[in-house]
Amino acid sequence: MTVQQQGGILQVYHSGPMCVAGFGGRDVLDTFSVKDVRDELLELVQVQQCETLALDLTGVKLIPSGMLGLLSSIRDRGVEIHLYNPSEDIREVLEITRLDQFMQLHDMEIPY
Repeated sequence: MTVQQQGGILQVYHSGPMCVAGFGGRDVLDTFSVKDVRDELLELVQVQQCETLALDLTGVKLIPSGMLGLLSSIRDRGVEIHLYNPSEDIREVLEITRLDQFMQLHDMEIPY
């Protein structure tokens, strides 16, 4: 099932057991609260019964600690986490917190 969700913070590119979402190349975490992002991610994971969440971080400079906690709690629910195009700062935080051992990181060019 392919979805192009508009109007929310997340852009959902594909939903189902493999959920693919991103922020459309925008650094939205400066603009929106972690709560808003959390609510959309949790709804996506629960409604679509995601087994794998692929999150495109293109354009996102930093991830607030609350967002890292959210990704960890989603992973603790048995959902595999893949992060695409994390910035160098995000990579560094994931390495320091050792979350990079539990979330797969990928670099990939995504046209917008």
